[in-house]
Amino acid sequence: MRKVSIQVVNPGDKLARDITMDNGNALLVSGRELNTVLIQRLKAQGIDTVYIEDKLTEDIRPFETLNEETRLRTIQAMRHSVTLTEDPVLDARAAVPKLSSIFRDVFRGLLNDIMQQGPMLIHLADLFVTDDYLFHQAINVTALSIIVGVSKGYSEKQLEELGIGALLADIGMVKLPKSLWNKQSSLSAEEREQLRRHPEEGYLFLRKQEDISMLSALCARQHHERYDGKGYPHGLKEDEIHEYAQIIAIADVYSALTSTRMHRQRYTPGEALEYLYGAGNSQFSLSLLQLFTSQVAVSPVASTVLLNTGQLGVIAEVKPSLVTRPIVRIIRESDGSTAQLQRNLDLSLQHNVTIVNLV
Repeated sequence: MRKVSIQVVNPGDKLARDITMDNGNALLVSGRELNTVLIQRLKAQGIDTVYIEDKLTEDIRPFETLNEETRLRTIQAMRHSVTLTEDPVLDARAAVPKLSSIFRDVFRGLLNDIMQQGPMLIHLADLFVTDDYLFHQAINVTALSIIVGVSKGYSEKQLEELGIGALLADIGMVKLPKSLWNKQSSLSAEEREQLRRHPEEGYLFLRKQEDISMLSALCARQHHERYDGKGYPHGLKEDEIHEYAQIIAIADVYSALTSTRMHRQRYTPGEALEYLYGAGNSQFSLSLLQLFTSQVAVSPVASTVLLNTGQLGVIAEVKPSLVTRPIVRIIRESDGSTAQLQRNLDLSLQHNVTIVNLV
């Protein structure tokens, strides 16, 4: 199978993987032949890439950092947490112990998925249809943050503090009007000011119960601070910002850039990394940024890519030590003809061949 932009999908192409709603139901199932109506429906739902069947790549199987069951379970937990924090009968002291129990279980599921990967590269699923951007973002940010924490050699206690802090970093958003959560148009000055209150709101909420650690609560307060002191809410800089919050800040920006939004196309992993590096040592700690980027699969397995030779290929394998030089399965020759046999190019050995773009 191979992953392609919805813009280049043709009627008659067959889906190679289910496209799933965030309630667990399949919008379209694997093997479904696409037609013009279905392609337009996917575009309308915000799906910008799909996996299609291809004989030359039938042995290539993508993998994700998180499996579907874990992702769906986490979304359900996030929804439940919002219900608890909004319940007028429950005060924070009653709600937060329940939140702590919920999110410790969620954290263990996320950590288990990540640790089963072995040598870790970040591959996050994108074939989900959801209008809950806040929940989708929380899951991605948590997975990304845990991977960095594991790479730094954090203890299980530290990973739990970081993971729960990442999951609940935006909990203060529930204190704001829901119209701000997924707003696609530009914010007014008043709305921006409201939005900038959510880190402090989240911190104050989480500090009302000691069952959530101080450091996890601090993640909510500090994850929008920036290394150069130009973040909010307190304008902290450099080591004034806890390392957990610095990690979450990088993960938060990366996930936001690589997520589909109605007002812009999402960035490819490579484009998002370029953006982050452009902000390195001003908005973010350069050492943490380098660690983060070393874990990202710039061209995930099964991605369709255009080479500088004019050939079209599919990423067959990504080696953790050579993330920018993957093994590529050629599917179309430079003259435009379809490749007749399975043939791989190892870009770590072909130094004059480079990836120009994702297709």
